[in-house]
Amino acid sequence: MKILILANNDIGLYNFRKELIEKLIELKHKLYISLPYGERVSDLVNMGCEYIETEVDRRGTNFIKDFKLFNKYRKILKEIKPDIVLTYTIKPNIYGGIVARLKKVPYICNITGLGTATENKSIVQKLIILLYKIALKDVKCCFVQNEENLEFLKKNKITNKEKYKLIPGSGVNLQHFKLLPYPDEKEKIKFLFISRIMKEKGIEQYLETAKYITKKYKNTEFYILGFCEQEYNEILNDLQKEKIIYYHGLQKDVIPFLKECSCLIHPSYYPEGMSNVLLEAGASGRPVITTNRSGCREIVEDGQTGFIVNQKDSKDLIEKVEKFIRLPIEERKNMGQTARKKVEKEFDRNIVINAYLKEIEK
Repeated sequence: MKILILANNDIGLYNFRKELIEKLIELKHKLYISLPYGERVSDLVNMGCEYIETEVDRRGTNFIKDFKLFNKYRKILKEIKPDIVLTYTIKPNIYGGIVARLKKVPYICNITGLGTATENKSIVQKLIILLYKIALKDVKCCFVQNEENLEFLKKNKITNKEKYKLIPGSGVNLQHFKLLPYPDEKEKIKFLFISRIMKEKGIEQYLETAKYITKKYKNTEFYILGFCEQEYNEILNDLQKEKIIYYHGLQKDVIPFLKECSCLIHPSYYPEGMSNVLLEAGASGRPVITTNRSGCREIVEDGQTGFIVNQKDSKDLIEKVEKFIRLPIEERKNMGQTARKKVEKEFDRNIVINAYLKEIEK
């Protein structure tokens, strides 16, 4: 078959869908990928995908740009005539879904998170719900990554209930993210933040915690990986000069950093689908401290594989970090090993791949 994949960025597609793409190519399907150009596009092309450059304004609400995206999808489907369309993230799900429906092409969408616009009742929320209803009316399958998103979709009657399938996020490649030896912590207990540097990902709570903890506990260090999307560059530079944090920017390979850290902190209050960074940390045998938020709390057994904290609550985060520091090293190691077992059981990426293959076969 000819399979068209619509996505909003190359890194997410490569990091979290690579194994599915490999499997589809192995099964002799012809794959087309439509997304903005990025550093991972060449890797995807080398795997056997045919690339179609498509500009997607991920965060903007510019209707002129969105109309151009809709038209681009319409032209792509007219030219390629795919047998099936797979869509990921909000705008490809909506505009790709509408075009596939109009063209009467079978399509499968993946709700990787509903976005901040659906958090509170507003005109924008009503508009997005309407667009989702139009886009997903004829969807063959709608994959959803967490229960909260599923309930939102059902409550707002986005599409028929039988079309929803709950999957464990994007899953995690357990062969790539192996159980890592726990650090000996003779010199430092290292904490790690891996995310886009933006307010909703909890960067401010992390920085407040780093300031307090490094002043009180001289044997601690706080590391940050990720692209700075908002105006935090100057703040990060100043804190790095004071040796409160160590910022390493966006990293292709996070495993060397996971290997050195004792615990991953993810104080996000962004509407996640299922947090990939938590899955990767758990698979690597690292305890995590994260928020009581859908897409995060499902991955953590509070007190067993890490700790759950209140959203936007620096005081609670500091208390949990101190609680973690006071644990004997053997308990911290056990937390990481228990995290690995949980991820193996519930979040293996093969679960997601098999779910896709089953739906595509239908």
